[in-house]
Amino acid sequence: MGFIESYKHLEKLCGEILNDDRRISAYIDEMINTPRGSYLVRGWDDDLKQLKHYRWVRNQIAHEPDCTEQNMCEPYDTVWLDDFYSRIMNQTDPLALYSKATKLRPTQKSEQAHIQESPTYTYSHTASNHRKSSPQATGCMTFLVGILIFVVAIVLIS
Repeated sequence: MGFIESYKHLEKLCGEILNDDRRISAYIDEMINTPRGSYLVRGWDDDLKQLKHYRWVRNQIAHEPDCTEQNMCEPYDTVWLDDFYSRIMNQTDPLALYSKATKLRPTQKSEQAHIQESPTYTYSHTASNHRKSSPQATGCMTFLVGILIFVVAIVLIS
């Protein structure tokens, strides 16, 4: 599929899932208006930036003289659009991941209610909780190690 065909394919899907005639623009607006999306979903800002860019490219091709798919697009642009379409279908797109992240699982509710009803304060219980690292701290450490590797790679290449 070419860029425009892939864009139309994604646009139709976005319109259907959001039930909005603005289609990709509606998806973009939903992302913009979603609180903490970039905090809860990895890659949120990158996906938002790409969607805005591809909407701009599509508008340039559709409305500007001398703008064509050949001089505005690279093959990876079509690949990205097709991949994003697949992510929506597999419910691994930003809005689906946000929805999953913000829903409290029923088992967590019942566990929390149980903990509040009958708290157990023992030395071993407190000590084990003290040693656990939070997923957020682990994610930050992974991010920092990634940045460090990236910087070292740039220094070695230079």
